[in-house]
Amino acid sequence: MSFKNIDDYIQTFPAEVQTRLQKIRELIQKSAPNAVEAISYQMPTFKLNGKNLVHFAGYAHHIGFYPTPHGITAFDKELLKYKHAKGSAQFQLNEEIPYDLIEQIVKFRVKSLTEKSKIVK
Repeated sequence: MSFKNIDDYIQTFPAEVQTRLQKIRELIQKSAPNAVEAISYQMPTFKLNGKNLVHFAGYAHHIGFYPTPHGITAFDKELLKYKHAKGSAQFQLNEEIPYDLIEQIVKFRVKSLTEKSKIVK
């Protein structure tokens, strides 16, 4: 299935999952007001300065959050109780989604991409 935008993507999930995905979307919008919404790798993506800021996606039993390997390693201790890998974290749908942690990671990624773009200039 090909999605035109994040709204199209979110609509494909049950109402409870839609609510959680929308909350993550709004949190990213608030934490990264200059980021641009996109669909990349068939999942919701936010881009900043032409680079991927974060991706997120819904699955049958969890929400995947993809803040790049840099975004994961910087929060390794905070992510210990969640299944995570090099560039991803899984938040189970039968547990509370750690919105505060997601917000911290997004702000970290914004700072990282903003500082990198200043260095390049």
